[in-house]
Amino acid sequence: MSEQPAPVPSPATSAVPASAVPASGSPVSGSPVSGSPLPAGLAEALKRDSAGLVAAIVQQFDTHEVLMLGWMDDEALHRTMTSGRVTFYSRSRQEYWRKGDTSGHVQWVKSLAMDCDGDVLLVRVDQVGAACHTGTRTCFDGRELDAVVGHGG
Repeated sequence: MSEQPAPVPSPATSAVPASAVPASGSPVSGSPVSGSPLPAGLAEALKRDSAGLVAAIVQQFDTHEVLMLGWMDDEALHRTMTSGRVTFYSRSRQEYWRKGDTSGHVQWVKSLAMDCDGDVLLVRVDQVGAACHTGTRTCFDGRELDAVVGHGG
């Protein structure tokens, strides 16, 4: 990927909206993550992989196109929630990168959601330009696989 590391954001000046934190109840992943910049309820509800990452599906907010999949740790999610731009954590480079900093293909956050299990995020964005580092609109353009089409009953 050609994106460069994202700058470290300044401390948030506004609180994270209550709608971004899951309803109270027993945490999905057990005890709170110490040192997490996320609200406690959200930090507790996220299920991370062994590297501390959660998958983030990126979708165009108005057309519903699935644009790409990226990975976020707590800091990348915090930066995304507080900056209005999407920040990922690069597994290969082991650093943060904010989509569009070098390419100009910015992802403006429109909404964030967490799935029922807490192991996937849905980031709805207004995508400027190509979402894929190959220059295509989505990371799925031209990559269809042959599959038997099912029929509902």
